[in-house]
Amino acid sequence: MAPPISIFIVTLNEADRIGRTIRAVKDICTEIVVVDCGSNDGTPQLARSLGARVIHNEWPGYGAQKNFAEAQCRNDWVFNLDADEVVTPELSNEIRAIFENGDPHSDAYTVRIIEVYPGDDRPRALAYSLSRVRLYKREKGEFSLSPVHDVVELQPGVSQAQLKHCIYHYSLRSIGREISKFNSYTDAQVADMERRSVKFSILRIYLEFPLAFLKAFIGRKHFIGGHYGFLVAMNYAIFRHLRVAKHYETRRAALLEQRK
Repeated sequence: MAPPISIFIVTLNEADRIGRTIRAVKDICTEIVVVDCGSNDGTPQLARSLGARVIHNEWPGYGAQKNFAEAQCRNDWVFNLDADEVVTPELSNEIRAIFENGDPHSDAYTVRIIEVYPGDDRPRALAYSLSRVRLYKREKGEFSLSPVHDVVELQPGVSQAQLKHCIYHYSLRSIGREISKFNSYTDAQVADMERRSVKFSILRIYLEFPLAFLKAFIGRKHFIGGHYGFLVAMNYAIFRHLRVAKHYETRRAALLEQRK
């Protein structure tokens, strides 16, 4: 019998990869909820064919969309996944095990998410990873309302544990598509920074790119990925540079307008 978990996924044009995501979790939940904001590539139809309940909701920002999706779930326990993430068989078994005798001992669980390069089935050695709260009792937390970040904020005193096994993250489709994604995402980031009156030091115009490259290439160990790892690190540096450049440009335009 599957654990009483609702898995929720927010989507936009994910038909090329959501099938693998859904198939990997069908045995560890009693429902899969997909919230789509206007795909035109058949994502909703594919998700329905695999047993998901699909709901349309216009895009309100990352945090708000995740909260909307969570609210559609019928179970007390929820598991958030992105359409480019795949639960490993080992993690699937671990989740089933913690529900074997009823409710788990903790109210929330963090999961390690490991990056996988395009064309690879598994992460490279020492691949970059991060840990995020993904499995939790819905009454114990919710996503922040940030339009550009999707982080679960747990209530004070909530018991939390780390699952041993991981999710594979197939984020990068191609270098070109990633640049396009970064361009639109940094627009949203800059708008959010303006809303919060965030300011950068002028030095970041000069330092952001080289420091971001070193962070990705050395700190995130993309140097182990060979030529492709170098390109991924460069892409990350471009992303960080775009954010600073657009923020500077927006601030400069506002100052010029004030002088008129």
